[in-house]
Amino acid sequence: MNDELISAITFGHEVIGVLATVFIFVAGILTLFIIGLYIHDVTQTKHAITRNYPVIGHLRYYFEHLGTFFRQYFFAMDREEMPFNRAQRNWIYRAAKDIENTVAFGSTRDLRPPGTVLFVNTVFPTLGKNAVRFRPVIIGNHSARQPFTAHSFFNISGMSYGAISKPAVQALSYGAKKSRAWLNTGEGGLSPYHLEGGCDLVFQIGTAKYGVRDEQGNLSDKHLREIAAHENVRMFEIKLSQGAKPGKGGILPAAKVTAEIAAVRGIRPGHDSISPNRHPEIETNDDLIDMINHIRQVTGKPVGFKTVIGSKSWLREFLAAVNQRGPEYAPDFITVDSADGGSGAAPMSLMDYVGIPIQESLPLVVDSINQAGLRERIKVIASGKLITAADIAWALCVGADFITSARGFMFSLGCIQALQCHKNTCPTGITTHNKKLQRGLVSELKSVRVFNYIKNIHYEVGMIAHSCGLRCPSDFTRSHARIVQENGSSVLLSELYPETPPQK
Repeated sequence: MNDELISAITFGHEVIGVLATVFIFVAGILTLFIIGLYIHDVTQTKHAITRNYPVIGHLRYYFEHLGTFFRQYFFAMDREEMPFNRAQRNWIYRAAKDIENTVAFGSTRDLRPPGTVLFVNTVFPTLGKNAVRFRPVIIGNHSARQPFTAHSFFNISGMSYGAISKPAVQALSYGAKKSRAWLNTGEGGLSPYHLEGGCDLVFQIGTAKYGVRDEQGNLSDKHLREIAAHENVRMFEIKLSQGAKPGKGGILPAAKVTAEIAAVRGIRPGHDSISPNRHPEIETNDDLIDMINHIRQVTGKPVGFKTVIGSKSWLREFLAAVNQRGPEYAPDFITVDSADGGSGAAPMSLMDYVGIPIQESLPLVVDSINQAGLRERIKVIASGKLITAADIAWALCVGADFITSARGFMFSLGCIQALQCHKNTCPTGITTHNKKLQRGLVSELKSVRVFNYIKNIHYEVGMIAHSCGLRCPSDFTRSHARIVQENGSSVLLSELYPETPPQK
């Protein structure tokens, strides 16, 4: 070998040595970075996904960021995904994190499809100094020994302990307390975690009567009194049906029936918890009236019922039966659930094809109560896929006194719509009893997001009201919203559903 060749080989070895050193250095730095990121992710308490899936969980945020720039190359646009699209979810995420919800360039909402809601602004909007957030509403003041004064028009709908996890219930309880909103227990009974935050509670009585049943599964007055003895249990709600599964009882798979959940419900652990498809003792309108008044008499607190409207004539028949007995027999509230309401588990046939959506059923319920002359006694609660400020403002325009949401609050807790609710594998820890996955949901921090969500709903519904010239969201009427028709033009909600004045 000549000297030039030897020099070239030596130089090559040196270059390779330098590159190897650089590679090892870079690999070492990268390894240390990944280790540091892993430690950071598993110890931080702010984000459930990265806590449960350290390092790789960051890819979610990276791809979400890229989606902003590459959206035109993908078929799934912001407003096309179901059951909730990306625009809806992002609004709630930002509201829950208390991040400014302003946008640039223009709306991505198509204002042309039939059914689109448009609010009627005024030339002279209400000044901020004249605005009123919400006037408290008394429920049960005509009939219950202990009426309930509600301070929030937006509240948390029924989600049972069992369907959702311990830290999720705790976060909702503390967040509701801070917001002065109420939390519905769902049909799974009253757990210590509902009580822990000290919020106002609505105890839901499902068809299996979990938490208020005797050994034979019948309604127990003794247990009713025990539940009512808790001061912050403010009302009782009889669940006749829910939007995702009218005519079908609650379904909690055996994998989610832990010993503690079974104790709260009064059932056996490790077995499917399946409620009857209706209350066996309620076969007629008179039976329903009897149960409402029996529970109110035993507990002394306001009592109402939750149902999905299927028949336009049934509610009128029920209210006529009430008036036949006397207005004092009326329920204190009716919760109207939508056919597109949610559930942790439901048969697709019921979820997709049974019941009337809230857009049609809510005006029907409000008008029927007015026609029966019972509007002063019966408050109306709207539920079912009402999760944004515009949804809630629409329901107030129609005549609802309150709006409740379950899935909206799941998003506020960090739900990513993974559709794993019934499998005990929820990656965010909300609907699972897997301790490893629950670790990602830190209730102290998530309760702040619950509070922020309610606060920003109140703020933005108020903003719409003030744009319409109103002082308070309670002042909405059907003349403050328009609905786009098939021909592309819009008409006032009051023209589609002429308001029926309350009968005396």
